[in-house]
Amino acid sequence: MTKIRICIAGLRGIPGIMGGIESHCEQIFPRLREMGAEYDITIIGRRPYTTGGQFRGVRVVALPAIKHKYLEAITNTTLAVLYARFALKAHILHIHGIGPALLGPLARLLGMKLVVTHHGQDFKRQKWNALAKAALRLGESCATAAAHRLIVVSKSVTEELRRRHPKLGARIDYIPNGATEFAASAAQNDESKVLAQFGLESGRYILAVGRLVPEKGFHFLIDAFKDAQPGCKLAIAGAADHEDDYSRALLRHAGEQIRFCGFQPHDVLRVLYRHAALFVLPSTHEGLPIAALEAANLHVPLLLSDIQPNLDIELPPANYFPTGDVAALSRKLLTDYETLRVDRSAIVRRFNWRRVSEATRQVYAALVSASGFGMSQGEA
Repeated sequence: MTKIRICIAGLRGIPGIMGGIESHCEQIFPRLREMGAEYDITIIGRRPYTTGGQFRGVRVVALPAIKHKYLEAITNTTLAVLYARFALKAHILHIHGIGPALLGPLARLLGMKLVVTHHGQDFKRQKWNALAKAALRLGESCATAAAHRLIVVSKSVTEELRRRHPKLGARIDYIPNGATEFAASAAQNDESKVLAQFGLESGRYILAVGRLVPEKGFHFLIDAFKDAQPGCKLAIAGAADHEDDYSRALLRHAGEQIRFCGFQPHDVLRVLYRHAALFVLPSTHEGLPIAALEAANLHVPLLLSDIQPNLDIELPPANYFPTGDVAALSRKLLTDYETLRVDRSAIVRRFNWRRVSEATRQVYAALVSASGFGMSQGEA
């Protein structure tokens, strides 16, 4: 049997690059490669986020992209599709995100098997203008029409797509994100120093993690924190992909009580999670929030907005507050955080990266079996 050449597109790259799609790919593709030596996996990233190389058996190739909020993903994905077909001669192209899925029909036209992972209805994100939102809706349509298999990380979006496209139900797979298991690292050897660099003390801060974009809702959290004055600090770990008026407005709140930690690698992020009194995710839009699953896996008390993707995690009602309701969030910040701890073992059972990787492998195996391109002529 020949190796199955799989090309992954639609992301900035791996490892250690900010973003939910990037975290997802960093977790599953090395695992998938370890599960099956029959897979030859190449991830296409974007310059200058990555320079390429190898990561745990997965090849990373850096291709150009126009460094622009609206053009970066689509220009890089266009090159990735052509590279996959003509340089790699890929059997399977796996596109992540409904924006990059605009190139799905081209992949089909070029004769590759197409898998698309739907990470969320990005046309609902506040950062996009009307034209971009229309393009993202078209991208979702391209994903459902062109993909041989469509993977969806959100349970509720999976159900919605199956209702809207009943004839395509067999091609739509619900495969959620996982709860990251952080490995021990040098940063954990002196965790007090890690906290000290951000002016934080163990158990004396509220933590939020994510990009500095409007749909993460950090402005709601900052307003609620200032109103509640809970007697601890607020730490926000994350940065903006493209600095804009919103991110600059957030950063103007930086001070003794509100600490912006910037984008941090896994070892530092683990320390920030472990010592937080409370993790808050005030988003107005998500796919399936990896940051919330990470916090739950480290047994941090959780407080999430009640958007449907957050509700899909199925926490007790007390762990949610009405989206965008600053007064309700302010009241929650004054409660006993210990009552907001969740069942870690239940989270890990339901959201497990190894199971996610195995389910993705089964999607590939079904395509290989149906097409026969993994067999030698004698086997076919």
